[in-house]
Amino acid sequence: MRARPRPLVIGHRGAPGYRPEHTAASYELAFALEADAVEPDIVATKDGVLVLRHENEISGTTDVATRPEFAGRRTTKEVDGVALTGWFTEDFTWAELSTLRARERLPKLRQASSTFDDRYPLLRLRDLFELVDRASEDHGRELGMVAELKHATYHESVGLPLDELFTAELAEAGWTDRRGLVAESFELTVLRQLSDRDFRGKRVYLIEQEGAPADRVARDGSSAATYASDLSLRGLYALGPAARTAREHVDGISVDTHLILASGSVSVALFDEGGGDVGAVTSDLVDLAHSAGLSVYCWTLRPENGMLPPEFRGPGGEPEWGQWRRYFAILLHSGVDGVFADHPDLATAVRDGR
Repeated sequence: MRARPRPLVIGHRGAPGYRPEHTAASYELAFALEADAVEPDIVATKDGVLVLRHENEISGTTDVATRPEFAGRRTTKEVDGVALTGWFTEDFTWAELSTLRARERLPKLRQASSTFDDRYPLLRLRDLFELVDRASEDHGRELGMVAELKHATYHESVGLPLDELFTAELAEAGWTDRRGLVAESFELTVLRQLSDRDFRGKRVYLIEQEGAPADRVARDGSSAATYASDLSLRGLYALGPAARTAREHVDGISVDTHLILASGSVSVALFDEGGGDVGAVTSDLVDLAHSAGLSVYCWTLRPENGMLPPEFRGPGGEPEWGQWRRYFAILLHSGVDGVFADHPDLATAVRDGR
């Protein structure tokens, strides 16, 4: 039997299976549903305020498109090599963004959550610091935060360096030495910049299934090393404690669930808390990363048919829940150190055998 950690359950943008993501209601509900930590996505405003949105383009997660006073801000930009048309946080001050209201990002999939559209204002990172502090006191344990710095190379190109803004906000909030604080990014450059700024939390590298990181592409163009190179045994050891310098070392990786359940994988016997065989075929990525001294997280656990791999889907349409319990059990017992979940209560129930 494989020795396994008891994985953390991290509320992915709060509890967006039930409330619009990145709202106070979503984060508060995540902790009420026993999440150990929450994960905000962080982007910046024109005046350097860090705000919580899935992307810096906000037409799909706010009511900005309905606001005539901001109609002239609609524009097209290239972000990490992708042309996007809409409204962008870096074209607004925080005072302007604070007048907007949040909307469900996946309204067809999550119709119940969308009934809460336009009820909640946007949040700043500093607002979430206060919310986590309150929740920790209310729940009698120190709760964590896994902060994702989004599009760091792009933000730096427009004069909004996320490493500088983030560490300044930590210092102002008294969070510099906070336990349970993790910074993550799909770009190693910003994680190394955090090290230069004496960031004391853990640093986790997000790795996609395909493509290459935006910071490498900006530097090396079409010859940029891909994410796949980071997942080789040599790549994993280069990220871990064996890295040439402490600056290049990260504490963990975070990958798509498909990389845990990858094809061409090795068969591993997995057991639930009661000793029952949950039955799975999982990749050897977790074991390889652990051997390199890296923690492993995976994203994102979701129960809807539209979000599940085909073999776990059930009857009904995309919004209906499929065989989520078995899917969650396989991932939670795969040896990962943490999972990101849109419905934290479902993940904690499976993890704890409830």
